[in-house]
Amino acid sequence: MALRSPVTISLIVPIYRVEKYIGEFAESVLGQPYPHIEFIFVNDDTDDSSIDVLEGLIDAEYSHLKDRIRIVKQSHSGLPAARRTGLSYATGDYVWHVDPDDWVEKDAVARIAEVAERTAADLIYFNFMQEYSCGSKLKCEKRYDISCKDEYVFNMFNQKAYACVWNKCIKRSVYDSHDVFFPKHSYAEDTYLMTQLVSYCSSMSYLDMALYHYRKDNNASLSHQKRKQRRLEFSLNFIDLYERLKDRACDDGPLALLKDSIMLRAGWYSMVYGLDLFSSFPFLKSMIRQAKLVPGMKIGILPQIITKLACCCFKR
Repeated sequence: MALRSPVTISLIVPIYRVEKYIGEFAESVLGQPYPHIEFIFVNDDTDDSSIDVLEGLIDAEYSHLKDRIRIVKQSHSGLPAARRTGLSYATGDYVWHVDPDDWVEKDAVARIAEVAERTAADLIYFNFMQEYSCGSKLKCEKRYDISCKDEYVFNMFNQKAYACVWNKCIKRSVYDSHDVFFPKHSYAEDTYLMTQLVSYCSSMSYLDMALYHYRKDNNASLSHQKRKQRRLEFSLNFIDLYERLKDRACDDGPLALLKDSIMLRAGWYSMVYGLDLFSSFPFLKSMIRQAKLVPGMKIGILPQIITKLACCCFKR
């Protein structure tokens, strides 16, 4: 059943140290011709001039939008907390998390709203452009229907599908109807969030258009963290998700799909990168011993077998 027009969309934007990019980004979102947008900018206590640039642009060119713009401030808590803060202020039918070092197509929101009005899908996802200093590269999603959402969740966890928050617009009622958790650590925060949300969706719609421009030449972005730190934060986030969901029914939801993968991947990373996760999480060895091998996972079958053997040989 389609939603009644007009659909309202809340754009949530975390802001921290993006003074170099915020002007271009803000023009791309504030200049959207679609009139039913709520703009929520979350100042994560940035210590540069990002907010000054944003407010100056609003005063100079977009003062007519001030009744639809909210700038909220929180003590510096990181990207996941900023997204959660923004969500607490959202009132739109749909929520779209976007990042201020990127930019969006000039009619992006209108395109998304048209699909929302026509399909009322819980999740609308679309293609994007990776932007480099030397050019652009189109990234296309695979078409998944709702019967394939388990595959979609598994592929996002294993980096075979895009888990980005910014190429997905999700009905706010999906957040409201479930306990959706935000991670403690920033790396893979989008995977942590999206594996939950996609698993809770009852309908999905794919928009075969590139609506988002993802900047890859920002050396300050999370994708440039060192590998060991990335592996640590990935493992900590998903062990945290396991601990949050482990006492719930396991016949559906992200944990039913990912539990064995979470344990095997965390164990392998702990051994290879010296993360000492086995000391921090005493249950990890026993969970790995019980885990089934998972074909198609990010780490292959041989590393999974080695991980299981190590845990069987050192049971204490």
